[in-house]
Amino acid sequence: MLDDRVLAVLARLEDEDRAERDVGAPARSRSRQVEPTTGRFLFALAAAQAGVEVLEIGGSRGYSTIWLAAGARGLGGRVVSLEQDPEKCAAWQANVAEAGLEDWAELVQGDAFATLRGTADVFDLVFLDAEKEDYEELFALALPLLEPGAIVVADNVLSHADSLAAYSASRQADPSLSSVTVPLDRGLELTTILKAP
Repeated sequence: MLDDRVLAVLARLEDEDRAERDVGAPARSRSRQVEPTTGRFLFALAAAQAGVEVLEIGGSRGYSTIWLAAGARGLGGRVVSLEQDPEKCAAWQANVAEAGLEDWAELVQGDAFATLRGTADVFDLVFLDAEKEDYEELFALALPLLEPGAIVVADNVLSHADSLAAYSASRQADPSLSSVTVPLDRGLELTTILKAP
């Protein structure tokens, strides 16, 4: 599942991300990708379920998509990744193709809010890594697409605690969910759906 082709693309993207951070490139123009340890965590979640249907909200240049798709392909799953930025979409397509994962990952370019409102697909795993002020609305839009047992992983809940502490608290206070903050890298809120919305 993590073959040499996948690992080579991941390593290149890690080097590119490090270089952008070192020169102080503006956040909006960077890939803003997850840490490699978070990538391995996402891989494990996707690889653990046969036929897993993964929704990624915020695909950027495809780094986390590659981790998710590499995990999903082992047991016949797939990833649908949402991204709006045209330049990042072009990079996503090139990177996913270079990793050999085109058959397990689909890019939907455009506004995530409109896409979520217009889909009836059902997902088992959601990775939420978009603009932090949008997390609440994006979670609400994704929720009808999830059945009991589905998992939502939201990134940056500790690194952006000023804006996302309320997101975590709200998930943890909801009796229809089981949610825990995982102190891995920038912080992940791991939410399991207990009851259908």
